[in-house]
Amino acid sequence: MKQTRRQFVRTLFVATAQATVVGSLLPRHLFAADAPTSGLNFLVFGDWGRNGEKDQRDVATQMAATAQTMNTKFIISVGDNFYEDGVKSVNDPQWQSSFENVYAAPSLQVPWQVILGNHDYHGNCDAQIEYSQTSSRWQMPARYYTRKAVVDSNNTVEFFYLDTTPMKGNDDLAIPLLHLHTQDTSKQLAWLEAALAASTATWKIAIGHHPIYSGGDHGDTPYLIKHVLPLLEKYKVQAWFNGHDHDLQHLQAGKLNMFCSGAGSKVRQPKTTARTKFAKGCSGFTAVTLSADQLDVRMIDDQGQLLYTTSVPRVST
Repeated sequence: MKQTRRQFVRTLFVATAQATVVGSLLPRHLFAADAPTSGLNFLVFGDWGRNGEKDQRDVATQMAATAQTMNTKFIISVGDNFYEDGVKSVNDPQWQSSFENVYAAPSLQVPWQVILGNHDYHGNCDAQIEYSQTSSRWQMPARYYTRKAVVDSNNTVEFFYLDTTPMKGNDDLAIPLLHLHTQDTSKQLAWLEAALAASTATWKIAIGHHPIYSGGDHGDTPYLIKHVLPLLEKYKVQAWFNGHDHDLQHLQAGKLNMFCSGAGSKVRQPKTTARTKFAKGCSGFTAVTLSADQLDVRMIDDQGQLLYTTSVPRVST
């Protein structure tokens, strides 16, 4: 999408400002001693698009700092990209006010691999897919899809991006989710199993907006527990990332590690469950480093503080 001169100048100003302050806002100890020097580095976050409100901009600033330090290759958005009601078209002003002008730092000009959330279903979902044709970094080729990446010379990863809102259903009758009834969940499940079965990647990571299990205010998602979790277990998926709950969490079900990173702007307080490894209600995001043998996960708040870190082995014992 072409920008006017005024929009270009504003974007350049924001990018320059963020680039100037990231070094001072990120604590030096965070990555100074143990910054990743190899492997595949990426960020995960969701539930963010609020027209540049303070929490959103604070998270964006820290994401920019971390992305610069880690040499981040891409960013994963786990949905609810635009509040409250999605976008109307590829020309919706929110593309500028909630995305382009907020995540303007040079280190964030990498591919964004994006899925839909329930709030995106309040608007025009097809417009978010179509924006992939006008943006050099926004990547949403379909409502569900896969992406592959190289970890090193001998290892690869495949990401399985799902559209979980049709699986969750419309549980907010006050705000109907547009065209929800047109989505065939059985077809998506068949696609997922076929894609998992065909994958030869060393690492398999699944992405959905809704949590499988959660201590957040939305709680567990029964459909995902019944229909998706067995497929992830059958095909040895090592990690699941989601949003929807506005917090940061790590839970474990069997050998599957589940990470909630839905704290891109406003937050709520989670509770702990029997599966909880970590839970905190604060704005923030997740930084991931994937190597041949392990998945290193760091959860960082909107002030740049490292809240939690864990490693997931390639083959659980």
